[in-house]
Parts: sequence; structure tokens; C-alpha cells
Amino acid sequence: MRYFFEDYVLNTDRRELHRGADVVPIAPQVFDLLDYLIRSRERVVSKDDLINAIWNGRSVSDAALTTRLNAARTAIGDSGNEQRLIKTLPRKGFRFVGQVREVAGSDSGQATAESALSVLDKPSIAVLPFENMSGDPEQEYFADGMVDEITTALSRFRSLFVIARNSSFSYKGKAVDIKQVGRELGVRYVLEGSVRKAAGKVRIIGQLIDVATGVHLWADRFEGDLSDVFTLQDRMTESVIAAIEPRVFQAEVDLAARRPNSLSAYDLCLRAIPHLYSFTRDGSAEALRLVSRALEIDPRYGFAATLAGSCHIQKVTQGWATDPKSEFAEGLRLLRLVLSIDGNDHLALSMLSYAAAWSGDFGTAREMVDRAIISNPNAAFAWSTRGWTCRMAGDLEEAIRSFERAVLLSPFDPLLFVTLTEMGVAFIDLGRFDEAVVAAKKALSQTQSFLPSYCCLITALAHLGREAEAKESATRLLELKSDFRISEWVSRSGLRTNQMFVDGLRKAGIPE
Repeated sequence: MRYFFEDYVLNTDRRELHRGADVVPIAPQVFDLLDYLIRSRERVVSKDDLINAIWNGRSVSDAALTTRLNAARTAIGDSGNEQRLIKTLPRKGFRFVGQVREVAGSDSGQATAESALSVLDKPSIAVLPFENMSGDPEQEYFADGMVDEITTALSRFRSLFVIARNSSFSYKGKAVDIKQVGRELGVRYVLEGSVRKAAGKVRIIGQLIDVATGVHLWADRFEGDLSDVFTLQDRMTESVIAAIEPRVFQAEVDLAARRPNSLSAYDLCLRAIPHLYSFTRDGSAEALRLVSRALEIDPRYGFAATLAGSCHIQKVTQGWATDPKSEFAEGLRLLRLVLSIDGNDHLALSMLSYAAAWSGDFGTAREMVDRAIISNPNAAFAWSTRGWTCRMAGDLEEAIRSFERAVLLSPFDPLLFVTLTEMGVAFIDLGRFDEAVVAAKKALSQTQSFLPSYCCLITALAHLGREAEAKESATRLLELKSDFRISEWVSRSGLRTNQMFVDGLRKAGIPE
């Protein structure tokens, strides 16, 4: 039997652990422990279970058991602090929590990069950032926008698993090894290319690579006037699809509702996105200013209306609005305008779901987000929103599954801290405080300024009785927002019925 997880393969027939093409040194007893944990991953394994399985019931000290567990974690790139794959559940036992694919039988040769690819059966692809060949750093955003459009077009094909643009962009500006990219993102194919924009003309060059073999499956060049940029994007997307899956070549790439009448409106939206992603008051205001200009140019440009609606909703939910009722209503108006243009716009549907869940209308919220996922099964944002909706409605296990799917689709997303924080809150609701701490710390490792991540960490630590750590995190929270109050937080954050969360903040000394 071979077990595939992340970029590792555990081959029980050959008693070998591989990472990509490399064999990882591992002691026989540590191999047995790892094998047993993976085979028993659907349940919590007690200390006695491990002793009976690995040591045949012989007396074993806690120190010896801890040493073997630490060795197993080290072999697979885990640690006792992170517990990404092997989880310790205090007073209960241990569990392997990574996603695993089983394959019966043994391969005749060494495991290769292909062995460690995605556990999904469907073809999988990542579109890497295109190189800006214009010689003008100011044109960087245009090359990035091109990748965003192509990724979105590919995501509409149900026969593909497409890594979100935000995770692919973690490789921007880096010299990359394509096989390593394939292992880290769990994809079979990588699309890379370049964009040159000059004198009213644009040239796009792309090449598709099979990461398991390094073979270039396809390469082409597309040239035309800037007025034809969307046609060029479609032509490139169709060529990529044809190279990956001929059966979907006949499918129509329908992005008409996203297209503006003016390239200037498109340009303004590209510039607005990083400001919206900053998740700050000033960033949201600047994003709204830019997309409002885009809507003045093209009042029925769906993407601009989606971004504008998101800005208004964000201002309300983050407590930045001076007139929350009017801001919220304007956000809903803009998002509904998008659906009147394209009823399957997954971004607008997701944001409407978020707004409905925040308002307590869980039925509408679930309907909207499920429509978003039907429209685009590869949309990490839709899956994250579904997790939020399920958590707010009390369907906690389903919420966690949705959050995990979002992370799988976009493991390096710049807004991953939001998904991880919401997942941490769901863990708190379930009383799984250790896992909440891990999720919150991962969120804070991405950004130190997101207040909900601190609230999640403080609450989980307080319920675990780790008072000193909880108070230390509470001090940091109050340094970031000295006027933070539990009552105000509860009124706008969707925690109206989460008494466990509120109790944790109180235990840590957060002001009422």
C-alpha cells in the first residue's frame, strides 16, 4: 500500500518514505508508528493503542513515546508546535489529520514527483504570474490582471481543478522549479508566460508544462490591439484547455458579463483589488474610490459593481461605516445589479451569501453560496464563504469541511488569514480549543493586524487554562485597538449566540 499526503509518499511494501524523488531516512519503529497513525486516521489513537501496535504491549515510558512521535513529525516536516499532520489531543491521544490518498500495490521504481501530486482525479493546473516584458514596472498590474482573467476562465470548466490565483502568486518574482511548484500546489500542469504591452498593442506568450515529466505540452503566442485583449485571453484559454482535455475544447468560454465596455474601467478595477485585500479602513476607501470611477465609465460592468458592493459590505462588517444601514443597502443594490447582468457570477453570489448570513438570514445565505459553488466549483472564496455561512447557522462540521476545501484550492491565498480565523472560531464552537489555537496562530503568522485572529487565539487559550498566554495576546489586541470592547465586537461580528467565545474574551480580561 502507498499513502500519498502533501508531497510525501509512504510505501508500506518497500518500507520507504519519499518526498518527491528523495528517500527520507526514517527508523523502522518510527516508520511503523507513522504507518499505524495514517491507517488509523479516522479515529483518535490512544497511548495504549500505540504501545500495543508498535511495542507489542511492552512497558514504554512517556519519554520514549514522545521521542518516536517527534521523530515521525520531523520526518514529514511537522513539529510538536505546528501539529499540521500529527495532532496531539490532550488526555485523549493522537491523530493523523492530513489528507491522504491510498493506492494499493507498490510501484516498481522509486516514487517520483508525480507520486506526490494532487489526490484529486481530475486534471489540475496552476497559472503562475506572467512576466512583465514591457520594461515599465507600472505595467506589472496589467500582467497580473491577465493571469487573473485566464485563471477565472479556466476555473469555469468542471473537468479541471484550478489553484486560485492568489496562491499561484506566492511565486511572483521568484526563480521557480516547476516540479517543486507541482508538488507544493498539488497540480499536474503549470501554465507560465509573459505579457508585453506597448504602443496600443499587446503580446501574450504562454507555455503549458507537465510538472511530473517537465515536458512542454504546448506553447503559443497571441498578438493584437489592446482593444482585442479579451479575445486574446479567450484564445489562449481555449488552447490551454485543448492541450489538457480535448473533450472540453468545444466548451464556450463565456465571460461576457465580466467584460467592460472600456479598458480604462478594467484598468481601475485591477488597481483597486490590492487595496480591498488590505482589509484596512484606508484600503477599503481607496478601493471604493477606484471602482466608483470604473462604474462612472461603465455603469453595467459587473466586476466593478461586485468590488464596489464588497467595499460597502466590508465597511459595515468591520465597523468603519458612519451610516451602516445606508452602506449595507448600497452594497446589496450593487451586488444584485451584478446578478441582473449575470445570474451566475460566483463573486457576487458569495458576497450576497456573506451579507445574508451576517444579517441572520441563513436560508438565503446557503442558497446563494451553493449557487456560487455550482457556478464555479474552483472558487476558494465561495468555499470560504460557505464555511462562514455554515458556522453562523450552527452546522460546524460542514463549516470546517468547507474551510478545508478553500485552503486546498488556495493554500497560499493572501486572505488565508480570514479563512483560518473563521475555521478557528468553528473549532472553538466544537470545544476543539487546541486546533483553534493552531488555526489562529497560522492566521497571525500571515498578518499581525487582523483583530478577529487575536480574539480567536485569546478565547481558545483562555478555555485551555493557558492564562498567561491568553493575557499576553489580549495585551497585543488592546495595543492595536485600545477602545476594543466585547459588546461592540459582538454586535457587528456575528457572535450574537456564541457565549463560549464571549466567555473566553472575558476570562482574558478584555473590557466589556
